[in-house]
Amino acid sequence: MNWDQVEGNWKEVRGKVQAQWGKLTNDDLDVIKGRRTELEGRLQKHYGYAKDKAKAEVDAWLGKLK
Repeated sequence: MNWDQVEGNWKEVRGKVQAQWGKLTNDDLDVIKGRRTELEGRLQKHYGYAKDKAKAEVDAWLGKLK
């Protein structure tokens, strides 16, 4: 799955995002609205990831989606 598909199907994918990163709240997911940069920023905030680590986490998760 590519990021355009995630963005287009955000209502369905958001549950998978919350399952992967449980510290993200519903409010976080409402703000993210399928935007990758917002997701990476929220991961940095809640998990203390560096920018490169957040990007790598999202890339790895995206590779697992079908």
